[in-house]
Amino acid sequence: MAKEFKITSLRLEELEKELNYLKTTKEREIAAMIAEARSYGDLSENSEYDAAKNEQAKLYGRIAEIEDILAHAVIIEDENVLSGRVGLGCKVVVKDLATGAETEYRITGSQEANPMEYKLSDDSPFGRAIVGKAAGEKFMVNAPSGSYEMQVVSISREN
Repeated sequence: MAKEFKITSLRLEELEKELNYLKTTKEREIAAMIAEARSYGDLSENSEYDAAKNEQAKLYGRIAEIEDILAHAVIIEDENVLSGRVGLGCKVVVKDLATGAETEYRITGSQEANPMEYKLSDDSPFGRAIVGKAAGEKFMVNAPSGSYEMQVVSISREN
């Protein structure tokens, strides 16, 4: 059975736009690079040609990856929204009970996760601990670096 990719409708739109760009504009740019490199003559010692072919291989790899994600995408409709609980697509403000520091995160599917942008997967230790919690509720995160206690300050829904 193929893996399902949980993504938001916003991420679905981004992937469709990226796929369209890659299949049109980017593909034409790389084809032009290959044609120019061919014009330099002997292909066996032509580094520009090799570089252009490598770019083409990366392009086709990314296109295949996006098509696979889109073919197996499951658009997440958060059942926790009406109940006021944390779920996929929610923005949450949490408080570290040890330090008192507050941080805002967005809970996403694994395809959208980017910790540097405070987007955490529901499959991460933090995501598993917080999904289903309500504002004011405390929870324990069991991370590889150790356990820590947090509290949900607020929950909002991005549209």
